[in-house]
Amino acid sequence: SLPAKLINGGIAGLIGVTCVFPIDLAKTRLQNQQNGQRMYSSLSDCLIKTIRSEGYFGMYRGAAVNLTLVTPEKAIKLAANDFFRHHLSKDGKKLTLLREMLAGCGAGTCQVIVTTPMEMLKIQLQDAGRIEAQKKLMAAQAQLSSSPAAAAAEPAVERRPTATQITRELLRSKGIAGLYKGLGATLLRDVPFSIVYFPLFANLNKLGQKDPNVKAPFYVSFLSGCVAGSTAAVAVNPCDVIKTRLQSLQRGVNEDTYSGILDCTKKIWQREGPTAFFKGAYCRALVIAPLFGIAQVVYFVGIAEFLLDLLPKRQA
Repeated sequence: SLPAKLINGGIAGLIGVTCVFPIDLAKTRLQNQQNGQRMYSSLSDCLIKTIRSEGYFGMYRGAAVNLTLVTPEKAIKLAANDFFRHHLSKDGKKLTLLREMLAGCGAGTCQVIVTTPMEMLKIQLQDAGRIEAQKKLMAAQAQLSSSPAAAAAEPAVERRPTATQITRELLRSKGIAGLYKGLGATLLRDVPFSIVYFPLFANLNKLGQKDPNVKAPFYVSFLSGCVAGSTAAVAVNPCDVIKTRLQSLQRGVNEDTYSGILDCTKKIWQREGPTAFFKGAYCRALVIAPLFGIAQVVYFVGIAEFLLDLLPKRQA
């Protein structure tokens, strides 16, 4: 039933996000840093520096926004894919690859209603620590080159904005459109992702079904979700880099600003090279693989059946 699908989709999102959020934070910071102002050299370097400067919970900055909105986001995505697959099937016959891709396209289009404001707010909170660390580094360098008295003075600490404050400011200054900044780039990422992901998952999952009328074992659904998710994530990573840059409201020192998708693409290509479009690709694969693996297990197997599968079988 639709309510069960929505509940399972929501639970799947909550579990997945909690597990992989620190890697997602590292991905955002790696994608946003530009040449000449690099704070982090890798995923592990980013996480280590984040813990040192912001504490363990610094890795979960922006998690509250994600955990709040990921339930409707995942529920819409998974339920919409099922809805379109159902209506595109003819007399219960197997869907063609083209129809599976169309169903994924519909799911990706529907989910941006929630994804865009969620990503918008999450990125501001995730990247705040990077910008703050960069400002402290620049201030320390400036103090060392100035008088001893200035060097002894500690730089002023700015209070980081909360998701509520950012939302109020955007609504006050730009209206609802402020929360949908980067909508085009989000569509550019999520629609191709769903077109690749859902058909690939469905076909991989079928390989583990001994009978077409029997669900695949939970570990097959998990592995299928991981493989399909990581493949789709790497494939659309250039779009994710563009989306992240466009949705960032604050910039580090001497970092570029962008007027739109084409301007962002052109500047990244010219100033950072084509490899910049794959910044954070392995982080994104590490985030998406378990996230969608867990999501598909909980969604397709069902949380109750999943828990029952993990319990030892009672002897007859």
